[in-house]
Amino acid sequence: MAYTTLISVEQLQALRDSGQPLTVFDCSFLLTDPQAGEAMFDEAHIPGAVYARLDKHLSAAKYAASGKPAPGTSASGGRHPLPTRETFAAWLGSVGFDNLQQAVVYDRHGANYCGRLWWMLKWAGHERVAVLDGGLQAWQAAGGAVESGPQAERSASNYALSLEKTTLVTIDSVASQVGRSTSPGGQTVIDARAAPRFRGEVEPLDPVAGHIPGALNRPFNLNIAADGRFRPAAELRAEFDTLLAGRDPATVVHHCGSGVSAVPNIIAMEIAGLGRTALFAGSWSDWCSDTALPVAQG
Repeated sequence: MAYTTLISVEQLQALRDSGQPLTVFDCSFLLTDPQAGEAMFDEAHIPGAVYARLDKHLSAAKYAASGKPAPGTSASGGRHPLPTRETFAAWLGSVGFDNLQQAVVYDRHGANYCGRLWWMLKWAGHERVAVLDGGLQAWQAAGGAVESGPQAERSASNYALSLEKTTLVTIDSVASQVGRSTSPGGQTVIDARAAPRFRGEVEPLDPVAGHIPGALNRPFNLNIAADGRFRPAAELRAEFDTLLAGRDPATVVHHCGSGVSAVPNIIAMEIAGLGRTALFAGSWSDWCSDTALPVAQG
């Protein structure tokens, strides 16, 4: 059986026991302390897991002086620019992941960081990837085994890119559609940042405060219940229907600060039966770096 959105602890345990080709990825990370994720992994992780670090494995390398990636090495702008699909595929192969395997991704942060890898694998053409619902906390609460120390050695393999199974939207595309969310064929932008950042009252990370004109706001953590799992599909569907207010879900483009925490909204819409929606990966950090683009507040 293939898992493509969520996988429960019990399902993962059964999958591991079945011997089906599988790689589990730990994506734990902290924006405020980029070294912390590796320390958390070394302290405890699901046995055999591979560590996927947001700013190293899931983002393009950037020059220290300019803070920008080398020309031709990234697929988006922003604070966490996507690497090219080719670079990402090479990393997948280097950790022993191939096209025949089921991928399961998790973190300790409400799917905020592992969602990035979920989306990137879809972008690479790999449909069989699922988020461990509830993350490492749910695994441990159910008595799942953990191990400590660095990840185990894995033989390299080859990952072959195939047709993208998700949609990456460019800054130019978003800019061309500003103000057309209610027009036929228009675009509906959903911003996953916290409401005070969306309104422009605070901005702890980027040089400009505010949001893309016409964007709707849905903080990504609204999708997660108190137990760390995604909320029921019916609840998510009702809330997105209210937010969209008649707009076509197929027109939705998600973004956040740097293209990471937008993904839980993408997953939530899919759980809710609203289809797989698009990502503006450069997000607000890319948008506000261009002084010619409009900014709204309030």
